[in-house]
Amino acid sequence: MEKLAELEKTLGVSFQDKDLLQTALTHRSYLNENPSWHLPQNERLEFLGDAVLELAVTRYLYLNYENQEGELTSYRAALVNSIMLADVAATLKFGDFLLLSRGEAKDEGKARMYILANTFEAIVGAIYLDQGYDVAAGFIERALLTRMKEVLDKKLYRDAKSYFQEKAQEITGVTPTYEVLKEWGPDHAKNFVVGVYISEELIAEGQGSSKQEAQQDAAEKGLAAKKWE
Repeated sequence: MEKLAELEKTLGVSFQDKDLLQTALTHRSYLNENPSWHLPQNERLEFLGDAVLELAVTRYLYLNYENQEGELTSYRAALVNSIMLADVAATLKFGDFLLLSRGEAKDEGKARMYILANTFEAIVGAIYLDQGYDVAAGFIERALLTRMKEVLDKKLYRDAKSYFQEKAQEITGVTPTYEVLKEWGPDHAKNFVVGVYISEELIAEGQGSSKQEAQQDAAEKGLAAKKWE
């Protein structure tokens, strides 16, 4: 309970039903090793929190930005994707409170990123059930929507790979290609280095925990290298 009180302070929310918060922190792997645990795992809360999160972010964007629907959709996608949610969850140190199996607790790779992102959604769901929409939306605004400036400044709403291809075709008449230059690590924690090429010229290299992620990183760096931003 003492640890939960610490997390409540971080969230800025005092739960009436502490079990809701504890459930939001219970990963299904923990129940596999602890079948007598008295609470369910967090996937139902994650399902609920996902819907609350989408509504709160959509409402915020609608009220604060006059862009067209397509741009607002891109902004929302940049805010609610797994990478952003996991980063926010890590900043708030949700990982210190998670109940995981021993195996999952050791994994610091891509699987942990998804667990953190899902936990963020589960906590939103728990806040909504315990305190209502306004309190849940307030938490989302404090924890996540403050990242909107970063989304705009770093153009995180942009699909770098599509934009790089568009600029390459427009300026050089050539469609860029991608090649895996290096890969390492076990199957559950792979790392890739990918090069982006125009004709046979290597423009930039990117790294990620999947080929797609590495391609996006390479495209982003390619845009900077070509000054096409």
